[in-house]
Amino acid sequence: MSFLLKRIAEKRIWKRIFIERLTEPFHLNCIAFFVFIFGSFRQKVAFDLVLRPYHAFAILKACDAAKKQGLKKIKILEFGVANGAGIMNMIKIAEKVTKTTGVAIEIIGFDSGKGMPDPKDYKDHPEYYNTGDFPMNKELLLQQINNKATIIFGDIKESLKAFEETLTSDAPIGFVSVDVDYYSSTTETLQLLKAKASNFLPLTYVYFDDTFMEHHNSKCGELLAIKEFNQENEFRLIEQHNFLSNSRIFKHANWIKQLYYLHVLDHEKRFNTNKTREAYVLDNPYLKFEGNQRKLD
Repeated sequence: MSFLLKRIAEKRIWKRIFIERLTEPFHLNCIAFFVFIFGSFRQKVAFDLVLRPYHAFAILKACDAAKKQGLKKIKILEFGVANGAGIMNMIKIAEKVTKTTGVAIEIIGFDSGKGMPDPKDYKDHPEYYNTGDFPMNKELLLQQINNKATIIFGDIKESLKAFEETLTSDAPIGFVSVDVDYYSSTTETLQLLKAKASNFLPLTYVYFDDTFMEHHNSKCGELLAIKEFNQENEFRLIEQHNFLSNSRIFKHANWIKQLYYLHVLDHEKRFNTNKTREAYVLDNPYLKFEGNQRKLD
């Protein structure tokens, strides 16, 4: 609770509340107040009442999908752990999601543990990020995590080679948070998404943190890495869901535009192997029926 109160006291949080929340319909904010006090975890996710709502939404959706497929466990990943606020939030959310869905969650973070490396060129947005940014208090963070998550330290490219060999289809990746800032680091991170199709959910959620500032553009940073990934891969597509905001109660939140879907186009679950079901039949109220059947009014 003290952490939440400290966060609320920050000026930028008040600015976000004003822009994203208080511009929404008054009656929805009134309902949200009662949901915050009396609502279930799932209801609070629907009303964006969970800290880092993009984590809550994506992890809950991934576990719901896994449960529907008969899976008992998924993996969720964070690239760019920094001082650990994100991965610690994931731990808390994962506990509630598992309680809600019954699906177990393995949390794995990736970080050099040394802060940001040198930017390579303009594509790495040196106007925003530089060498040594976002260092980690490694000893304290590992103590606080207390084995509830795993952090793999080292160069991303080298770490992923070994990590990919540990992936299994019975605990696929369901959510990936990408917060490595640089174009060069993001391209290395996205190499993992080329792994064997069964190592992912058919629809895997991917959050890109560094896409929302004025200088972020499709010729630099994470946005360029996404574009190039899509151009280079026939059976993988990272894309926004154009109608996600339509399905949300509160539609002004920035995270809605930062959440992407990884479409694993060669995943076996995408192919309809259920040949025994009856064919779908569309209703047509304009058709006339004779005898005892329904007639058109």
